[in-house]
Amino acid sequence: MKEEKSKKPQILIGWTESVDFPEWNIRDVKAKVDTGARTSALHVENPEKLPNGIVRFFVVLSRKNPDNRIEIHAPIVKEARVRSSTGKYTTRCFVKTRIRIGPVEKEIELSLVSREKMIFRMLLGRKALEKDFIVDVSKKHVMGKKAYMKDKKINP
Repeated sequence: MKEEKSKKPQILIGWTESVDFPEWNIRDVKAKVDTGARTSALHVENPEKLPNGIVRFFVVLSRKNPDNRIEIHAPIVKEARVRSSTGKYTTRCFVKTRIRIGPVEKEIELSLVSREKMIFRMLLGRKALEKDFIVDVSKKHVMGKKAYMKDKKINP
């Protein structure tokens, strides 16, 4: 008879959450949870392949202030063809880094792409969510509203 390993409980999250990147010292990136996407994607600017399998890119920290950015260097884990939501295939660089969503911190793979015209700077795909999260699409910011929400004004 097989012994069942005790599973840790999965955490409920909404269709949009705030994500931190501890290794890059980046906090409160507004992310859309996309269970239709296999992989995660992060909006970056000016990705450039450097020698020794490294990619340099810029993460824009504020939509309102595009000059507020941080330069990141990371090893390229792979390059792969990815089909966008419009059906177009492109080749993207993938990197690995740690993310934090609420109390969960884990290493994920994510593709580097321009999402400049998109509302959400990041998509969290199924691979980043598996084993740790359950998504309730009727909710948002289950882990709490963070700094990016403080800038919003409530209209009477």
